[in-house]
Amino acid sequence: MDKCKDLNQRFWYALKAVENGWSRDVMVIHIERKLHETQGKLPNNFERTLPKPQSDLAQQMFKDSYLFDFLNVGEEALERDIEEAMTRQITKFLLELGQGFAFVGRQYKLDVDGEDFRVDLLFYHLKLHAYVAIDLKARQFKPEDAGKIAFYTSVIDDLLKGEHDNPTIGIVLCKEKNNVRAEYALRTINAPIGISEFKLTELLPDDLQLKLPSIEALEQALKDIKKAKK
Repeated sequence: MDKCKDLNQRFWYALKAVENGWSRDVMVIHIERKLHETQGKLPNNFERTLPKPQSDLAQQMFKDSYLFDFLNVGEEALERDIEEAMTRQITKFLLELGQGFAFVGRQYKLDVDGEDFRVDLLFYHLKLHAYVAIDLKARQFKPEDAGKIAFYTSVIDDLLKGEHDNPTIGIVLCKEKNNVRAEYALRTINAPIGISEFKLTELLPDDLQLKLPSIEALEQALKDIKKAKK
């Protein structure tokens, strides 16, 4: 807890550690990634579309941004590459999502009037008692993405949701989002939807950046190699 200088932050992490059963290493990771700044901050319409206390719980369960630097894929990775890496590293992925997520499937098939639709990633949340559908976008969020994930949640409610399950929650997980556009896109949608960012790599520390060659130096080195080969 010495990593937290602010008393309120220290108290917040202590409560979360007890609530979620974090190990010391897990808590250190969350502190270093400043979980208190992102937990429960994603743009969503949960308060309007979910009954209390489920709306409050859903608000706290999802983060404004997720860090997937353990996937070992570059910033140029396609959605399918990211999806495959997530399923290979499912334990770490679930840890980043938070407590209570159970993996149901990848490219989960939904049959709608004889036509197949596929959800990128489907989970069931044990505390929310609800399915969670995730639509991956390796690009900036677009307003039409909210409509697509709302369609998925509606179909899942009809095909999978049980008598004691709560409404399915949809999350658009995109590379970049604009909160104003996200709020407009969610305003008239009646399905519980949230929009969050993912980050594949962390910025290098300043002292490490100083030890690495610049882009210009690397380009010059490549040119020198080509000349030497000739």
